[in-house]
Amino acid sequence: MNRSPLFGLGLLLFSTACFAQTTPGDSQTLQALLSEVRQLRQDLQATTIASQRAQILIYRLQGQEAAVARASQRLDEVRDKLDRIQAERKHLAAEVKQDEDFIANSENPPAQQKVLEDRLSQLKSELESAEDSEQQEQAQEIDAEQHLRAEEAKLSDLQDQLDRLDKALENASRRPGSNSQ
Repeated sequence: MNRSPLFGLGLLLFSTACFAQTTPGDSQTLQALLSEVRQLRQDLQATTIASQRAQILIYRLQGQEAAVARASQRLDEVRDKLDRIQAERKHLAAEVKQDEDFIANSENPPAQQKVLEDRLSQLKSELESAEDSEQQEQAQEIDAEQHLRAEEAKLSDLQDQLDRLDKALENASRRPGSNSQ
């Protein structure tokens, strides 16, 4: 009878010790789970960084699109103004030619001749001024075109960066072992 309480006590102690032990398979499973959690955390960090970069690029892209639109609008305004100046210059040139022909082909009294010559002189002065304005506007047109091309090049660079980021994210999602499948 003495043995039975000892046997019960031994059985109780032995079973407790057995439950506390882990098998080598459990340890490997825990290590695999821990490795998977670390990989998930790294993937999440990489995705967060890529998302932030994409947002920054999109913001910059929107700003650059606005800059291109402004440069394009400026170029259109300069071209419109240049067209008006050229039309005015052509009109003045036609008036000058008409007045010169009229003065050369008609015999006017000296008083009327003086008035016609004064008007011709004024038209020539206006024509010269229009030609100067045309040259200035042509220079501004060239400047506006160069500015537009520079802004478009910046926009193209940003679009290329966004495309590369998109391809990198697409490739990352396709690689073996990726968790986004």
